[in-house]
Amino acid sequence: MAKKPNTEERTSVPIVSSSHLVSPRSAEMSEFEFGLIVAGNAFNRWIIHCMSATGLKDLTPLDVLVLHHVSHRARDKRLSDICFIMNIEDTHLINYSLKKLQGMGVVASRKSGKEVTYSLTELGNDYVQRYREIRESCLINALKADEGLNRDIGELARLLRVLSGVYDQAARSAASL
Repeated sequence: MAKKPNTEERTSVPIVSSSHLVSPRSAEMSEFEFGLIVAGNAFNRWIIHCMSATGLKDLTPLDVLVLHHVSHRARDKRLSDICFIMNIEDTHLINYSLKKLQGMGVVASRKSGKEVTYSLTELGNDYVQRYREIRESCLINALKADEGLNRDIGELARLLRVLSGVYDQAARSAASL
């Protein structure tokens, strides 16, 4: 007896960036990685252009993310806190961004005992607020999200957090080889 076709089975070729890495056990992971590459590059381009539209130019994607994290919850941040939250091991990368942002007058540092903390300046806060306005106008309005799409985005965010843990564990395993 012939097997009935499963409508859930793949009928298309996976869209991947590295066909030599496609596993027969999970072609979907290669598709995910390609999507992550494309989405990551689009996101980086977006945050640079959005920040540039505020008038704050010549920032890297990491600079923009560090600026937003320093702004997060209007609390002073330590270098180690920023690295931890952003999941970046190389403190020099974050330190370089902080120094650059300080030189632009948007971040200030304060020494408290042996620790240095960072916070937004009034100028930095103005840029962050302008970024929020531009984000709302250009991104959020274009998204036209409804309740269902927002639910899907929330689920995607949860899945990305889960997969980041899987990638972190895999990185630790690869480092021990």
